[in-house]
Amino acid sequence: MQNTSYIALSRQAALWRQLDVVANNMANANTPAFKGEEMMFREYLIPTRSSERALGGKLSFVQDVSVLRDTREGPLTKTDNPLDFALHGDGFFEIETEAGMRYGRNGHFRLDQTGMLVNSQGFAVMDERDQPIIFAPNETRIEVASDGTISTENGRVTKLKVVKFANDQDMRNVGDSLYDTTQTPETVERPVIVQGMMEESNVQPVVEMTKMTQILRDYQGVQKMLDNEHERQLKAISTLSNAKSA
Repeated sequence: MQNTSYIALSRQAALWRQLDVVANNMANANTPAFKGEEMMFREYLIPTRSSERALGGKLSFVQDVSVLRDTREGPLTKTDNPLDFALHGDGFFEIETEAGMRYGRNGHFRLDQTGMLVNSQGFAVMDERDQPIIFAPNETRIEVASDGTISTENGRVTKLKVVKFANDQDMRNVGDSLYDTTQTPETVERPVIVQGMMEESNVQPVVEMTKMTQILRDYQGVQKMLDNEHERQLKAISTLSNAKSA
């Protein structure tokens, strides 16, 4: 009699984890270059004593396999900030953090006190030689070509490094719109960079709200089934107890 409860609980646990993913998507709906995520599920079968019979069956549980990232490009928004760079198409900026190289598409950059180009967390943005990009104090007119070449009133400075990977799904989100991976980065020879624009999150809040509502309804439906099953078991125990005492 407990099999029904176990199967229902596996469904509830999966729905709870799915709700966490949807809630995280909604919380990052305004995070630049954030990529929405979605849970992947599969049927997990467990043999029973009747599995070897001709009409025997197996118990079917719900198992969450992994999280699938939506790698589609988010909408580009004009900011007119000369240090905002949007990547159009494949690619990631290379960022040097205290934990090593990380990768991201959030191109909201700024200059620190030393004139170095850094991201919003203060980590250095790498150039094509894997070196930080530093501007002289008298360089105020910063221009970036579509291929990532950086120039000022004093001439060419360097070129932004843009890399790609064989499998974007294998990249691990480490927060702040940055990713880590064990894959070897491959330089994008012809990147498309738009200066003065930002890539927004590709999360659609209305869609995520609809998903959340459906998840809550499914969760409540499973809970109602568990309550009914519990009542059925109590009635069965009471009936058996009365039959033995009669």
